[in-house]
Amino acid sequence: MKIAVIGQSLFGQEVYKELRKEGHVIVGVFTIPDKDGKADPLAAEAEKDGVAVFKFPRWRVKGQAIPEVVAQYKATGAELNVMPFCSQFIPMEVIDHPKHGSIIYHPSLLPRHRGASAINWTLIHGDKKGGFTVFWADDGLDTGAILLQKECDVEPNDTVNTIYKRFLFPEGVKGTVEAVRLIAEGKAPRVTQPQEGATYECIQKKDNAKIDWNQSAEALHNWIRGNDKVPGAWADVDGQKVTFYGSTMVDNGTTANGQPLEIPGAARPGIVTKAGLVLFGNDGKALLVKNLQFEDGKMIAAAQYFRSGGSAAVELTEEEKAFAEQMRAVWQSILTNVAQIEDSTDFFKSGAASMDVVRLVEEVKLRASTCQLQNEDVYMNTTFQDFIQMCVRKLRGEDDEEELVVDYVEKNVNNMTIKMPHQLFINGEFVDAEGGKTYKSINPTDGTAICEVSLAQISDVDKAVAAAKEAFEEGEWGKMNPRDRGRLIYKLADLMEQHQEELATIETIDSGAVYTLALKTHVGMSIQTFRYFAGWCDKIQGCTIPINQARPNRNLTFTKKEPIGVCAIVIPWNYPLMMLAWKTAACLAAGNTVVLKPAQVTPLTAVKFAELAARAGFPKGVINILPGSGALVGQRLSDHPDVRKLGFTGSTEIGKHIMKSCAVSNVKKVSLELGGKSPLIIFSDCDMDKAVRMGMSSVFFNKGENCIAAGRLFVEESIHDQFVKKVVDEIKKMKIGDPLDRSTDHGPQNHKAHLDKLVEYCQTGVKEGATLVCGGKQVDRPGFFFEPTLFTDVKDNMYIAEEESFGPVMIISKFKSGEVDDVLRRANATEYGLASGVFTRDISKALYVSEKLNAGTVFVNTYNKTDVAAPFGGFKQSGFGKDLGQEALNEYLKTKAVTIEY
Repeated sequence: MKIAVIGQSLFGQEVYKELRKEGHVIVGVFTIPDKDGKADPLAAEAEKDGVAVFKFPRWRVKGQAIPEVVAQYKATGAELNVMPFCSQFIPMEVIDHPKHGSIIYHPSLLPRHRGASAINWTLIHGDKKGGFTVFWADDGLDTGAILLQKECDVEPNDTVNTIYKRFLFPEGVKGTVEAVRLIAEGKAPRVTQPQEGATYECIQKKDNAKIDWNQSAEALHNWIRGNDKVPGAWADVDGQKVTFYGSTMVDNGTTANGQPLEIPGAARPGIVTKAGLVLFGNDGKALLVKNLQFEDGKMIAAAQYFRSGGSAAVELTEEEKAFAEQMRAVWQSILTNVAQIEDSTDFFKSGAASMDVVRLVEEVKLRASTCQLQNEDVYMNTTFQDFIQMCVRKLRGEDDEEELVVDYVEKNVNNMTIKMPHQLFINGEFVDAEGGKTYKSINPTDGTAICEVSLAQISDVDKAVAAAKEAFEEGEWGKMNPRDRGRLIYKLADLMEQHQEELATIETIDSGAVYTLALKTHVGMSIQTFRYFAGWCDKIQGCTIPINQARPNRNLTFTKKEPIGVCAIVIPWNYPLMMLAWKTAACLAAGNTVVLKPAQVTPLTAVKFAELAARAGFPKGVINILPGSGALVGQRLSDHPDVRKLGFTGSTEIGKHIMKSCAVSNVKKVSLELGGKSPLIIFSDCDMDKAVRMGMSSVFFNKGENCIAAGRLFVEESIHDQFVKKVVDEIKKMKIGDPLDRSTDHGPQNHKAHLDKLVEYCQTGVKEGATLVCGGKQVDRPGFFFEPTLFTDVKDNMYIAEEESFGPVMIISKFKSGEVDDVLRRANATEYGLASGVFTRDISKALYVSEKLNAGTVFVNTYNKTDVAAPFGGFKQSGFGKDLGQEALNEYLKTKAVTIEY
């Protein structure tokens, strides 16, 4: 068909482009005159294609059509007028002229909300359903017969901008093109609009957008969001007009802590909080406003109302000055009507529009990819000087909008002052748990309390998951390119390294780890893990796949690796920081957001990690840390419908329960690293000294609180007694004591309940007839110390031969010389399959044994040799899924297959 497009804006541009793709001939584009020397997007697109463009300032004078204008229109020979967002009054001589008449796009479900502010009033009235109508133009105001309608749900916190971007724009373009297709096929209906339910509201302008405070909180919320961004709901505050943006309803029962702000006419004073400005309706309920704009155009975060004077200007380096000049050139290219960009030039007062904001944000990304701007940043820094200052602060990591408030517990220990956060970390802030609930974290060295720690409740889990979901779906994290994501993770690793001694000290007093081990392994390997996965961020890729062609057409099939979304991570108490790192680093590298529950008994390095992540610049909501009980927090994460993946390290019993909950709730993806009873086989042809040294390490490393600890040693009969004697000699040399003492070999067990289980475990071994060679009891000193223990003469059916101690207990059984297959049978006769080991000088035997051992990791002539690049995980009831290495990324990614026919 020959079509005349009459309208304007990006919407009109997209309709024009899609109509051309459909094969229609655009005989003319009729739009508004250039503004400040800039053509409307529709006009610019058509001019680029060589299509005739007409920019009439008006079509009528004193109600009468202008003959010359109508004549130029008729000369195009249009068979249909398509009018997307037309702001001009078009005379009926033009409307009725084409063979097929004229159709108009309108952003409401007619007959409801006739008029130019339809989207605004959809929100102001609190409609649950919105949508758009394509109708046949007549001489009334949005009264023509309906051709096509499509509806959508209106979300509780939708604004004009969000509902437009999500539905009205993309689906409206498709709907308008579909309407034209129906006309071309002779199938377009004409359904008379019903009178029932018809409404007409006035055009929303600044002078009629003033807030009436004598309403419920929901009505206030609807008024503010219905006027956001244009024209902007406003009220008198402190003698000036202040416009409110970014409204959300606040949960009942939420207490607002902050500074009161008197607002004339309001039911009660507002409260300026860290989250924004809390306002109250006449029903006592509350809403939260994120941003405020003053009469001079300056926009600020509402949380900064009482600090809106701003901070001192930063002095620019030579490199920053060069960046500023690049941006001055960008401003000049956007504001073509301004002769010269001065420091005082105001972006919006100089004629910039919302599309120019999008362009400016993208121009900054091209020149400084680490400066991740949001549109709001431009609205809040409208002059060139303020804009540059804001960009430079972000580039330096000094963005004071993200001020982090930390209530530290400080202690002088290990020749340093350690500063420990102790609250929950949700949506970029340290906050108390619901109801202010806390518990004591205990130092296992002496049994004293380190500090009170916030105890997360179910409502806190829901808040954290909501924050993580918003960060993934709407926030800057989900839009960040992978290389920039990697830079953030590298920066976090650098900060962890700068705080390595502090982290190791906190780990020591909270978990009982020997300081030197905490420094090298607990913290050192954590840093390595984040650096390793930071390097993977921009190397996650799919592949192309040859498939059978659909002749005569051809096909292209490829896969994409995509992040899963909100991931929950539940970690154990034996390596608090390292277990966090093993899972969280891969999760973040893949592009997910995370809600992590540390073990209740060892929360302190996790919340310190949260502080460092915030200081590294991770956006709000990406990382959330919830100290709390497994029964409450872990269970809620397993059940939560918005959590799409759960990674767990812990006992097999709890792992089974988690797996069931994840299946029943929403079939969320699960990876489990569970219990172990790892066999270590020592043959007579081994290097004895190395076997003794590594055998000791395999059991007593980290006080035996080690998931891959050798739970049972099989020693060839001919060397058994010699091996046992050497082990006893080495045990006697071990120094038990303060884990902060650099000469200590063996520190306290993690917590009292675990110590008691070890005592009971050894008593069971003695009762069953195993020989207790040494140890087996609590050390007579304060704290939770347990003696390094050695059992021999352990039979296969004994409890201690089958069950994991998770402590410093060496279990030795003999096997006869030459009976390789028999000892392998005994080694594999367990429901666990996490790790295993073999010591022999015979390479053929080593390879044979490693092939036959049924475990996720096999160590040959070494033990505990894990590395960030090597995958780690078990078989059988030791779980499934991998930590570390490239394979760990797959636990936090989903694969999408895309097939294109051409």
